[in-house]
Amino acid sequence: MGIWDGVSEFVTVVDAGSFSAAAKRLGVSTSYVSRQVAALEERLGIRLLARSTRKVRMTDAGAEYYRRCSELVAGLEEANQVVVGETAEVVGRIRVSAAGAFAERYVALALAEFARQHPQVHIDIDFNTRNIDLIDEGFDFAIRYGVLQDSSLIARKLTGRTLVACASPDYLRAWGKPIEPEELRDHACLIANTDRWRFSYPNGERFIRVSGAWRSNNGPALAAAAVMGLGIAYSPRVNLAEALEAGQVLPILQDFWDRDRSTWIVYPNRQHLPLRVRRAIDFLVDYFRQRQETLAV
Repeated sequence: MGIWDGVSEFVTVVDAGSFSAAAKRLGVSTSYVSRQVAALEERLGIRLLARSTRKVRMTDAGAEYYRRCSELVAGLEEANQVVVGETAEVVGRIRVSAAGAFAERYVALALAEFARQHPQVHIDIDFNTRNIDLIDEGFDFAIRYGVLQDSSLIARKLTGRTLVACASPDYLRAWGKPIEPEELRDHACLIANTDRWRFSYPNGERFIRVSGAWRSNNGPALAAAAVMGLGIAYSPRVNLAEALEAGQVLPILQDFWDRDRSTWIVYPNRQHLPLRVRRAIDFLVDYFRQRQETLAV
């Protein structure tokens, strides 16, 4: 048997999630894929996949083998792409990690358009607020918001975004309208991921620690609390756009809003990116560049 026998089938099974789905992608029978993977396991002398009637999962050895072999398969795919150029067909699964209203409203729509243009691509979006390890958990890229920490990941900016401070008319009538961010210490604040709010001053940034009885990492829940008059919200515009347009909340502290936040697409610093992943990343960057001025971000 050749050194590559069974490797691409194994990688495809993991990417597709099952032997039958892998067979469909490869254009062969399920039994053929199963035989190839079984022969690979026999040749290596280890079990790569734990099979059950409903699903397939990787063993610990299989996860490590997949991590290394997926890079090799991607490199081979890239070599083929260099030969055939732009005529190469975009095929396979793309796993994306994302969270928040912007990803739900805009990124998902953009990826749906990409999938429409490339019918043989399978998109798998996991909406989860966890700070995941892209490589260990098998994601191709993630959508992240805010000021990025130093990382080994490659980051490309999708769009700039502004944090908006606002409160309902009833709340402002009852408790007054703050003129400077320091006054927020005496107000009920609706807290999302942190109680340290970052504001922009002429001489630089400043953090204000706030408090309040309402805390949620969900944008719609935060907006609903602001509309109900429970306190002051400080959140990306996309979370509050509908309430602002309807006059249910009013903007405050406009001169101090943090306008240095961005949404990023981040992905592992790999030597070889599969064509489908590279095309999807380029598509998203171009998609949001063209729509920057029209999005409620």
